Amino acid sequence: MPQYDEFKGKVALVTGAGSGIGRTTAIAFSRQGANVVVSDINNGSGQETVQLIRDAGNEAIFIQTDVSSEAQVNALVAQAVDRFGRLDIAFNNAGLTQNSAPLAQQPSDTYDRVFDVAVRGVWLSMRAEIEQMLKQGGGTIVNMGSMSAVVGIPGLTTYSGSKHAVLGLTRGAALDYAKHGIRINAVGPGTIDTPMIKRFVELAGTDAVMEPIRAAHPIGRTGRPEEVAEAVLWLSSEASSFVVGQILMVDGGYSVQ
Repeated sequence: MPQYDEFKGKVALVTGAGSGIGRTTAIAFSRQGANVVVSDINNGSGQETVQLIRDAGNEAIFIQTDVSSEAQVNALVAQAVDRFGRLDIAFNNAGLTQNSAPLAQQPSDTYDRVFDVAVRGVWLSMRAEIEQMLKQGGGTIVNMGSMSAVVGIPGLTTYSGSKHAVLGLTRGAALDYAKHGIRINAVGPGTIDTPMIKRFVELAGTDAVMEPIRAAHPIGRTGRPEEVAEAVLWLSSEASSFVVGQILMVDGGYSVQ
């Protein structure tokens, strides 16, 4: 991973940082010298991320947060600023997926659950983060998109719709605040080897269920969390200073087929 000396002493907030891409990205920011605010709805896994960062000699705090709650999101940003004095970087990673099923077979609470976290959560998070970044003169925000933010995927209509919405929020907010020193972009992973994928294989009882998923990616494999973290750090750095309102696809070629 490239060295980003500019991150030393900066403050990075990562939601959904208790596992998977969120945890990997939080640790990556810490290795670059950033002070990291770890947020997750799960207290135990969030604390584990903080401990991994501290064990490596870096600074992090954990703030348990349900990103669908306006009060909790506002408190998250306020506590981060109270602890570290500012907020330079935010990776709005928290989200939910759904069980695969055609739309007509999906209960309405699937829509509510997915959109509350993935869309309302990003909207609330950006609003609070932007308010703080305006006070201090700038910052960067990266939202968690998906390959399904730019293509349709059968059986995942609700999830795909939520990620299309996140992309719309990203683009609109990016235009609102580009002249205020706040750059907002998104990252679009393909299928990534995370604990969620491992649980999927365990439930199936065989790794064979992954064969068509791997084959669907032109590169012939699933991605690694570190590959997504690398993209998030780049979008958060001065190396991407002229990148505004974009989604950086990290999907092994899936979306260009």
